[in-house]
Amino acid sequence: MSATAPSDFGPYKGHLALEVNDLSITFGAHTVVSHLSFQIGRGEKVALVGESGSGKTMTALSLLGLADNASTQGKALFYAAGTNAGDSATQQSVDLLSLSDDQLREIRGRDIAMIFQEPMTALNPLMTIGEQISEVLWIHSPRAQSPTRAAHLTRATLQAQVVTLLAQTGIAEPERRAEAFPHQLSGGQRQRAMIAMAMAGQPQLLLADEPTTALDVSLRGQILDLLDEQQRLRGMSVLMITHDLNLVRRFADRVLVLERGMLVEEGPVDHVFAAPQHPYTQKLMASKPTRSVVKSTWGASAASIKSATHDSEHYLMEARQLKVTYSITLGGMKGWFKRGQFVAVQGASFQISKGQTLGVMGESGSGKSTLALAVLGLLDFEGELTIAGQSWAKGKSAGRLNRALRKKVQVVFQDPFSSLSPRLTVEAIVAEGLRVHAPQLTAHQRQQRVLKALSEVGMTHAQFPGLLQRYPHEFSGGQRQRVAIARALIVEPELLVLDEPTSALDVTIQKQILDVLQQLQREKGLSFLLITHDVDVIRAMAHHVMVMKAGDVVEAGEVDQVLDQPQHSYTRALVAAAA
Repeated sequence: MSATAPSDFGPYKGHLALEVNDLSITFGAHTVVSHLSFQIGRGEKVALVGESGSGKTMTALSLLGLADNASTQGKALFYAAGTNAGDSATQQSVDLLSLSDDQLREIRGRDIAMIFQEPMTALNPLMTIGEQISEVLWIHSPRAQSPTRAAHLTRATLQAQVVTLLAQTGIAEPERRAEAFPHQLSGGQRQRAMIAMAMAGQPQLLLADEPTTALDVSLRGQILDLLDEQQRLRGMSVLMITHDLNLVRRFADRVLVLERGMLVEEGPVDHVFAAPQHPYTQKLMASKPTRSVVKSTWGASAASIKSATHDSEHYLMEARQLKVTYSITLGGMKGWFKRGQFVAVQGASFQISKGQTLGVMGESGSGKSTLALAVLGLLDFEGELTIAGQSWAKGKSAGRLNRALRKKVQVVFQDPFSSLSPRLTVEAIVAEGLRVHAPQLTAHQRQQRVLKALSEVGMTHAQFPGLLQRYPHEFSGGQRQRVAIARALIVEPELLVLDEPTSALDVTIQKQILDVLQQLQREKGLSFLLITHDVDVIRAMAHHVMVMKAGDVVEAGEVDQVLDQPQHSYTRALVAAAA
């Protein structure tokens, strides 16, 4: 399918930023992108959508020579700003696919920047966020080649620019966050730091691979506004890879739909959304999460424990005045003598009934993930917390005492790529819990339990030949998340903590994973503590919802009551932003 010319889009009509002609990407005998052609106009915003494995990310990576071990054919012509003397026919271009690594290194970050999907694996864990952004500013500053650059790019100047960039992305306390390492930030904060790093080089073309994946609904709007502002200032073009169709509708001028590496539909966003022509596009549009959960039988309240009137024997988990604090370094001379305290969760009280789901929603930094870590016994806390009548033990003998409790509560993390060991096979990953909690099993018995757990999440040898011997990188994001769920299920827990289990997945895979979780809850009577910023996921999965802001619980109750008739202004803002 030929691409639509960009002459009717963007402020630079008739001028091209990128022209991809007949692009094919292969890994050995496997083709991931086939004869793809499209154009992006100067100042135009184009969205590339499709399921995991459709070739979206590989397309973007190939443009910058970042697709390791891939063989590429075709052309990818980049038109630098200032090269045109009139219409697009006179523009000078460079074929990105024909450049050497050294030549591409000059373009990466300065002319073309990329925001990666998984910030935890893309950021350097040994450098602070401020140091990583400063490095981009230093390398790509126009003064960087000057003999007197040190006089211009002082430490104070770089620090001020770093703080400004972080503040523009909506990150709280940018001065303090600049001094933090990636692991000290939430998923949303890491993603915003990556966006700041990409914008530091003032690129002409931005390749945004799921730029709002880890962000809550209100901050998504801030990031889109930021990208819009940057585009207007510099006429920047954007190729956005996303599974968020609401984001596409709000942000993009045109949309390209990719299925199994082939372009199946394209056009102006309004036209495609109003009347999708291809069956695959229609499938994507119909992939909103649907509610299919067991109706609450005892109406457990997610509100303050003081207001609960139900029989506590129905509660699998109870928390009373749960408080989590972190030690922080104080500024100035005070920091020489003592450390300060940051309250991440302040006095949260809630319950989860057997076979029920409590959803916890709020912005990044609201304390959702900290609350989850406390429930998992991975953070020290004040207050009371019991799971199946047992509390987390502390002290030297805690490991032995907590082993039985760890069997009852398991976790599924947000990012399956970083939570699954790349050095272990699927069989070793899923069987890991059995080696601790069921050491009496033989190797054959463990393998049969692994196959059963994988089958329960929809993965079989018939679908994936050699399944048990494969490694995580051989699967798509949705398939890796199924493996992560199987790993949690293998020890037969009673409570699953789901920390943003679908935020990194496209809409069709998200729906599949939610369907799997709902089925497991119905069949096994599992309880879920669901941490998410996605209001649609809360509506589909939760019986009760608790809204957190800056560590405080600002509203709680049954999901329909809270989302349809929110009482707190913060809850109303979250619901409105998701509409």
